[in-house]
Amino acid sequence: MYRLHASPDSASMAVRMVLLELGLPHELRPVDRAGGELASPDYRALHPLGLIPALETPDGTMFETAAILLWLADRAPQSGLAPAPDSAARADFLKWLFFTSTNLHPHLLNLFYPDRAAGAANAGAVTEASRARIGTLMAALEAAAARGPDWLSDRRPTLMGYYLGMLLRWLGSFPPGDPRRVELTEYPALHRVAAYMETRPAAQTVAADEGLGPLPFTEPA
Repeated sequence: MYRLHASPDSASMAVRMVLLELGLPHELRPVDRAGGELASPDYRALHPLGLIPALETPDGTMFETAAILLWLADRAPQSGLAPAPDSAARADFLKWLFFTSTNLHPHLLNLFYPDRAAGAANAGAVTEASRARIGTLMAALEAAAARGPDWLSDRRPTLMGYYLGMLLRWLGSFPPGDPRRVELTEYPALHRVAAYMETRPAAQTVAADEGLGPLPFTEPA
């Protein structure tokens, strides 16, 4: 049994979707963010930085979204959510997974929490720099998706599809006219992936539970 420490519309979303996709029994443990639980000693024992998600497993507690997703996929190679370790596609998959986790994900978070990077006095500069960088990152990911790799398919579920679906949701969640907003329709290959992934029962279950709307990736509520 897995225990997922989670919060609505946070990075735990991707982990929960993969757990559901794989049919893995798990317990959802809501985190009391408003009550300060992330700073509590008990939660910091699970995640040293007090971030979401944390996943308790029989092998110990996992944190870092991409690491959890990869760990889960590798324990269910028959699912095809990620290329097997001995697959010829593994290298291509890994470089783009880590490209996403070390580039797009943190720059996206800077749009929501710019003070974390360089303090409140520099929040505007952080937002501007990260938004510009996101344009470059999205163009690279669009080119990768346009090649039609099996690990980022618009016809079957993939680890990268769930991870990127969540991130694309956040990028499109800013109000129209907000300079931070990314229009997913400008990236047709990524849009096709997201549009397929949001039809998956796992995505629909999480969207319903968390109030994310019927099209959680392509038309964020």
